[in-house]
Formats: sequence, C-alpha cells, structure tokens
Amino acid sequence: MIRLTYISSARSGLDEAATAAVLASSRRNNRRAGLTGLLLFDGVRFLQALEGEAEPLLATFARIKADPRHRACVELGRAEIDARGFGEWDMAWRRVDTAESRATLVETIDRLVAQVPDPSTRALFTGFARLDRYAA
Repeated sequence: MIRLTYISSARSGLDEAATAAVLASSRRNNRRAGLTGLLLFDGVRFLQALEGEAEPLLATFARIKADPRHRACVELGRAEIDARGFGEWDMAWRRVDTAESRATLVETIDRLVAQVPDPSTRALFTGFARLDRYAA
C-alpha cells in the first residue's frame, strides 16, 4: 500500500457547485478504487493525501493530474505504508477559505491527522490549515 500527497491550484472560476462536484466525484471514485484520504481546499489550492493499493492509486492520480478543474499539480510525497493513516475515510473534506471555517479548522485538522504516523504528512496538513492567505 502507498500514501501519495499532492497540491494543486484551482482554475479560476471554480465556484461552490464545481467544488461540490469535485468532492462528489472524488468520494465515488475513491470508494470504488479502495482509496482513503483527506482533501483540503482553501479557495485557491487543493491539498490531498490518498492511501491505497499502488495500481488504483496511481491511476487515480493520473486522472487527477489530467482534470481541467485545476492546474500545477505537484506530488509532494509518496511512501510505502503498512496501514492506513486516514482510517477508512472515503474522503474527509474541509473547505478553508472563510474566516469562520478557519476559526475551528486548526483544531479539526489536528484531530483528523493525529493518527497519521508520518510526521511529514501531518505537518503538510496542519501547516496548510494554519496558513492565512488573506492576512495583510
């Protein structure tokens, strides 16, 4: 089994309906492929970790890279794993582009990734949650 993390930038014009469509298709496709993970979106960037068997995971990542709803897809890490760090989540999801969502986001993400054994993966998500791209 492997864990793969990546970051990408949303294409301009990705509205709430399109974001919901990304989540719905991710959940459906990941469930079918036996993948689990976490997806964060801050209104500009997607950060995602996927876990599962190598063949379906790499096929999913190839499809993600080809998806026209985002660009600049960069793989941040790939590692062999013995067990899923994200449990059996089909795809935990957080949108983090509002002040209200940011108010509780750090605590939520810290709790969600607490069981992920890899400190680098935990740091990616906790750091992303703490970024405030709207700060002056």
